[in-house]
Amino acid sequence: MSRFRYLIILLIVFIGFASAFLSGYFLKSYFDRQIDDFPVLNQAYNILEDHAYVDLPGSISLEYGMIRGMLDASGDRFAVFLEPVQHELETNSLQGSFGGIGVELNQNQSGEILIFPILDGPAFQAGIQSGDQLLAVDELIINQDVSFDDIHAAIRGRIGDKVKVVTARKPDLFPLEFNIKREQIHLPSVTRHIDPDYPRIGIIKVNVIAESTPEEIQNAVSDLERKGAEHFVLDLRNNGGGLLSAGVETAKLFLRNGVVIQQQYRGEDIESFNVNKPGPLENISLIILINQSTASAAEIIAGSLQAQNRALLVGEPTFGKDSIQLVFDLQDDSSLHVTAAKWWIPGIDPPIGEGGLQPDVSVLPGEAGSDLMMKVAIQSLLEN
Repeated sequence: MSRFRYLIILLIVFIGFASAFLSGYFLKSYFDRQIDDFPVLNQAYNILEDHAYVDLPGSISLEYGMIRGMLDASGDRFAVFLEPVQHELETNSLQGSFGGIGVELNQNQSGEILIFPILDGPAFQAGIQSGDQLLAVDELIINQDVSFDDIHAAIRGRIGDKVKVVTARKPDLFPLEFNIKREQIHLPSVTRHIDPDYPRIGIIKVNVIAESTPEEIQNAVSDLERKGAEHFVLDLRNNGGGLLSAGVETAKLFLRNGVVIQQQYRGEDIESFNVNKPGPLENISLIILINQSTASAAEIIAGSLQAQNRALLVGEPTFGKDSIQLVFDLQDDSSLHVTAAKWWIPGIDPPIGEGGLQPDVSVLPGEAGSDLMMKVAIQSLLEN
């Protein structure tokens, strides 16, 4: 090797080490400045580290606790921090599908996790039987310290990838290992049925407002009409909302024209969401059930139909959540939900945020086992 070439290599190596050193130095200086911006926090941390009788949790746990503290101090009561597992499960719910093997989990009185495969799903076809005890998912060993969220997150993953599931089956309880390819599993946001006492009444229960909800509702109406339904109850009770865009699109299904909602982000102009053409369900006979846990995107659906005299609301005043949260994915797959805008429905006064939607027909929940709200809704449909 020539001396000149040797010197060039030494120079490149030196530049590499120097760059790494300077990068580390400036990065450390940056973080030092960040910590110096919160001197009391830094002091409190050092006191805990030096004097606390119990060991401090790991840095991730402390960091998560600090984030929650910041959100609490911000005064934004709808701001939320979700750790990676919870963020993944929420994302699955709002998308309406995920990569999985088609199982439900339950826990018996002994604390064992039992697995129940969905008929004809990947786990069922692989040979898992209802009531098998779940022992492990890939490298996750199942015990009483493992949460359902952690187990669900381990089972779910990219469609087409395989997951190793270990179970035990009575009576011998020998471990059984299954390698199962994940498929697309749908999470229905809507259930439906014909009322057993009134075969002309179709009941559509919406559990969450997901991307798939508008299509699911149209399918539900079509299916119930084929079974003889002529009138419909849209049950939005205990629906905490979901995606604002899906709430707007769901409302449009039932409206001929008008404005669904208006919204405004900080420092920006007001934006209107208009109905540009008659919705495919604009003419169906409809009543909506609401209660104190009807919130957010579910209130958009109920409120916009009430404002345009499209459907009566039966039940209790709703929760009253008229804000929009932006979801920011953080670098460790956790997420931060921050209130960034307000929305309102023209014609609803007082605004939803000041006490929720008010029902047209007020009904208390009734005694346990007796759905008085549903009875009143059905009676109203039959009378009108």
